[in-house]
Amino acid sequence: MTAAILLLAFVTLERLAELALARRNTAALLARGALEFAPGHYPLIVALHAAWLAGLWWLGRDQPLHEGWLALFALLQIARVWVLVTLGRRWTTRIIVLPGAPLVRRGPYRFLSHPNYAVVVGEIAVLPLALELPLYALAFSILNAAVLAVRIRAEQAALERNARARDA
Repeated sequence: MTAAILLLAFVTLERLAELALARRNTAALLARGALEFAPGHYPLIVALHAAWLAGLWWLGRDQPLHEGWLALFALLQIARVWVLVTLGRRWTTRIIVLPGAPLVRRGPYRFLSHPNYAVVVGEIAVLPLALELPLYALAFSILNAAVLAVRIRAEQAALERNARARDA
């Protein structure tokens, strides 16, 4: 078994665990009266990430690992955990807003409005670079940027709507 396969297996298991966590958190938030916003683009996000990971398995499983990019990817995983721990039960892969709930302003949210997306942007580029697939990194970074442009606008609008309702 190659080091690339071990890395890809780790990332695959991580993503599957995150989907289970997101599903659980989403159900709990909805049960508490939270609302989902802009669900129409969610299948596109899922498709993009599934294609990204499937392509990495197809093209990268026998590639050598670049240690520098791998180290950066490890740092991104630490940042990912920081985001997950900071949001706790409010972390989900959908845009779910709990009416009246204040914005999270601790952890990485002290520094960035959307640290989770910053991590995802890094991962989409860095993992293929760790597998010496620079054109793959570029192609999926462009696709991810297009999807995130829609996603961040939708999420920002939902959060602003919630803040206006809370402050009214």
